Amino acid sequence: METTLNISGMTCGHCVASVTEELEALDGVDGVSVDLNAGGVSTAVVTSSRSLSPVELGEAVAEAGYLVVEPSA
Repeated sequence: METTLNISGMTCGHCVASVTEELEALDGVDGVSVDLNAGGVSTAVVTSSRSLSPVELGEAVAEAGYLVVEPSA
C-alpha cells in the first residue's frame, strides 16, 4: 500500500531524515520517500504492508516536529 502525506514545516535534509526515521518506525512500514519543498509543503510517500491510519501517520510526523496538512486546492 502507498499513502501520500503533505507535510508542512520541513526546510532541510535533517527534516527529511527526522520524518523518515519516525515513519519507518511504524509497524508495517516498508519504505518512505520524501520530496522536500523547503519553506512550502513537502510530500512523503509511505509504502507499507498494512493500512496505516491517518492518526498514527500524523502522530509519527508530529513526533519529528512537523505537521501533516491537507493538500491545497
